[in-house]
Amino acid sequence: MKSISHPAFLPLALLCLLPALPFSSHAGDSWPRFLGAAQNNTVSDAPKLPVQWDAEKSVRWRTELPGEGWSSPVVGEGRIWLTAATEEGCSLRAVAVDLETGRVVQDVEVFHLEAPPIKHRRNSHASPTGLLSNGRFFVHFGSHGTAALDARSGEVLWRQQTLKVEQQNGPGGSLTEYGSLLLIPCDGLDVQHEVALDKGTGAIVWKSERSAKPYLDTLPAEMRKAYGTPFLLQTAAGAASLTTASTRLYALDPASGKELWYFNYGKGFSNVPIPATDGKTLVVCTGFMKPEVWGVKLEGAKGDISESHVLWKQKSAAPDQVTPVLVNGLVFTVSSGGIASCLDLATGDVKWRERIGSDFAATPLVANGLIYFSDCLGVTTVLKAQSTFEVVSKNTLPEGFMASPAVIGNTLILRTKTALYRVE
Repeated sequence: MKSISHPAFLPLALLCLLPALPFSSHAGDSWPRFLGAAQNNTVSDAPKLPVQWDAEKSVRWRTELPGEGWSSPVVGEGRIWLTAATEEGCSLRAVAVDLETGRVVQDVEVFHLEAPPIKHRRNSHASPTGLLSNGRFFVHFGSHGTAALDARSGEVLWRQQTLKVEQQNGPGGSLTEYGSLLLIPCDGLDVQHEVALDKGTGAIVWKSERSAKPYLDTLPAEMRKAYGTPFLLQTAAGAASLTTASTRLYALDPASGKELWYFNYGKGFSNVPIPATDGKTLVVCTGFMKPEVWGVKLEGAKGDISESHVLWKQKSAAPDQVTPVLVNGLVFTVSSGGIASCLDLATGDVKWRERIGSDFAATPLVANGLIYFSDCLGVTTVLKAQSTFEVVSKNTLPEGFMASPAVIGNTLILRTKTALYRVE
């Protein structure tokens, strides 16, 4: 998952974004990064995914996890990887759980800090989600460090601790990869830029200062920060990496860090939700305090598209923590206060808006025409993904959710505040 205050991206050139090509997601044998391979928390082929469970029903195993951590599970080669923090955040760890048995097979201290770091009471010291790629598990703990582990042995292959950012509320945004690079926004009170690290060594390959920095410098320091996760978009012109930062969304060339285009959304900051798209329209949440949901046209994006490409704005019940999900021309969101909405993707018009709980941080899962909304009290509300409101089931696990789910085949991997569940 992600926490509650937030990172972002950078700019500088032109590139015409012709119709963007959304990735497709399948419920295979891996779930390699935050919100799955396509970064949209959507699976298209899990017909037996459970819709009813509780602490005993449909639970194949439950494993108590060490310490605290809100990072979402990632899965590959029969192992579920997560991060956790113990010793009041001084010990930052990578944990692997066997997919079949639920047994903890790796519990590795990656970084040890001399004193407990500062964080928001709602955040954890291990909120960014790691990334599995080519036999390695990459972890990120914000300013405390980034590292690569061998996904079989648990050996730490390299550590990178030079990316110092004053985050104020602790670590937030999750890792994204592009080829041989790890993409990491660094949007704090003090610095605002983005970097790419070499996946083989941890060395900095490029660094891109925020083009909005002259304006950011006029704002109070706490309004300059964000907790974004880079979102990869494949276009006819090539790849673009999108990140919501304070006041601005940046589209970068992920290979070089060069800015392709951007748009401004005012004084939005502490951004957590990542963008969502059907390939034509981009859905963006604008930040903390007074969040809005915007629909933005992708075709022909070049330079500053703040005035030319914004299609609609929805100012009510917008999320500041949860990423929107898209299904068949509809946008589904839930505010941190528990108000779920269904919007028309083309117009932003509200199809329905209903209270489904009281506290949400996890991004909903889309599967088999259903949407799974999991709240911080442990209730997962399953709704039909349609333009009329219809509840299919409500399911409760006792500890509550901050992390977003993973799907492997017809299995749900659910991380609560204290435990990991395999539900099927």
